[in-house]
Amino acid sequence: QEQLVESGGGLVQPGGSLRLACAVSRAVIRFATMAWYRQAPGKQREGVATITNGGTTTYTNSVKGRFTISRDNAKNTVYLQMNSLKPEDTAVYYCNAKIDIPFGARDYWGQGTQVAVSS
Repeated sequence: QEQLVESGGGLVQPGGSLRLACAVSRAVIRFATMAWYRQAPGKQREGVATITNGGTTTYTNSVKGRFTISRDNAKNTVYLQMNSLKPEDTAVYYCNAKIDIPFGARDYWGQGTQVAVSS
C-alpha cells in the first residue's frame, strides 16, 4: 500500500502563512501528477492545486496568487505554500497522487492535515 503523509497544518491568524508538505513514496511520485485537495466542515472535497511531473501547475480561483504548489522529486515531497490565509481556507487538506494507467487512473490519498485560520 503506497503512502502519502501530510504535515505542516495548524492554527494561524488571518493573513498568516503555512507550508504543507506531503511525503510520497518514490514509486509513486516518479509517475504521478500531484495535487492538494481540501474539505471544509459540511462541504464537499475540492481541488486546490495540481502539479504535473513536468512542473505545470493549476489552481482553483479562490487561491490564485496566494498559494503555491511545488514538488521536489529528489526528496519525494510535494509542498503547498499558503500565504495571506483567510478564515475560509479552514479545512482538512489532503495530498493526492494520480497515476495514469491504461483506460483510467489510480489515485492515492494521504490522511489529511488540519488547517485552521482564526483570530
